[in-house]
Amino acid sequence: MDTKVKIWDVFNSGKCMRTYMGHSKAVRDICFSNDGTKFLSAGYDKNIKYWDTETGQVISTFTTGKIPYVVRLNPDEDKQNVLLAGMSDKKIVQWDMNTGQITQEYDQHLGAVNTITFVDNNRRFVTSSDDKSLRVWEFGIPVVIKYISEPHMHSMPSISLHPNANWLAAQSLDNQILIYSTREKFQLNKKKRFAGHIVAGYACQVNFSPDGRFVMSGDGEGKCWFWDWKSCKVFRTLKCHEGVCIGCEWHPLEQSKVCNMWLGWVDKVLGLVSWVQ
Repeated sequence: MDTKVKIWDVFNSGKCMRTYMGHSKAVRDICFSNDGTKFLSAGYDKNIKYWDTETGQVISTFTTGKIPYVVRLNPDEDKQNVLLAGMSDKKIVQWDMNTGQITQEYDQHLGAVNTITFVDNNRRFVTSSDDKSLRVWEFGIPVVIKYISEPHMHSMPSISLHPNANWLAAQSLDNQILIYSTREKFQLNKKKRFAGHIVAGYACQVNFSPDGRFVMSGDGEGKCWFWDWKSCKVFRTLKCHEGVCIGCEWHPLEQSKVCNMWLGWVDKVLGLVSWVQ
């Protein structure tokens, strides 16, 4: 909330390595390039900034005059110049960062866009919104190919792709994590549902262990929850914070560790060697 982006040395010293200053309001989202040499930041100042990770210099700035809620680079190596941003005005805007030009607008949602998740070898992407729907798009074509909306559905402010790329986990604000197929029909998997945590009113992040064995989420009571992917049963809960546990990330190399955040601040790294190994 202090308008800064910080990078930390997690492996060795645990200290802040660099601070990036350029936004005038709080930072909403960040996204690294595939090689980590550059990253995007989205701010409540209505700007998207493209940074050089090493030098800390802003390479480019993009804006539509609306607040960007989520930013993503196309994961394909030959499309790392393509930026997608979900905006407060219901649109997903696509830029070619080489030219600085808007090349496409995906305009079907009825509320602010919260998530963008690439699927199907990056040929498609799924978006969620405050309008309580999921929409599936062909990359580069502004027509919805699948619209998922039911009267009982709630907003899904966090979505994560399973490591096998066949499933999406969606954090639903009615205190459950729903699973959708990434195959042609994008159907809800009614046999898989993860519950027990309280997230109503909070955009708590959902995530997977790198091997796909566990589902993880924070909750509104400061707990970090772990479920077994196959059985859907609660595996463990850990009390991590006094306030909301809003974010959680599994270490990609040391799978015995996770990092979680309290209202946007990196707060604890938890060693879970005894039960993950």
